[in-house]
Amino acid sequence: MKTLITSFLIYSFAFSITWGNDFVAAQKTAKENHQLIFLNFSGSDWCIPCMNLRKDFFETAIFKKMADADLVLVNADFPRKKKNKPAAEIIKQNNALAEKYNPQGTFPLTVLINADGKVLKTWNGKPDESVEKFTSEIEEVYNGFKRIK
Repeated sequence: MKTLITSFLIYSFAFSITWGNDFVAAQKTAKENHQLIFLNFSGSDWCIPCMNLRKDFFETAIFKKMADADLVLVNADFPRKKKNKPAAEIIKQNNALAEKYNPQGTFPLTVLINADGKVLKTWNGKPDESVEKFTSEIEEVYNGFKRIK
């Protein structure tokens, strides 16, 4: 049993992903590495569905493995508590991203885009599907993107 738990923990942490908040840097990385940008709009300290999406999808080993290879992750966070607010330039950038990709102010909203800013797929709210189905949808779009390149 101890070996099984250790194996699970190693698998869970084998894929570490980093969520950035600098969209310009994400575009540069996506261009250089021929990846897609996975832009997530969240309210980290007030939006319960956002918190559940992160826990139930983004923190799973299945998502981490896929994201580590194929995506540049950007979180446009809109916290309400003053102590959680990002730097002024990040707030300005997040507002511009929201104007362009989330004008309705939907939370959570996840947008899969190419490095040039073209929207390839959007998920409104927390998906009702399994993590496996969600990641397979992302991979399907990514594979289509790779064929074009």
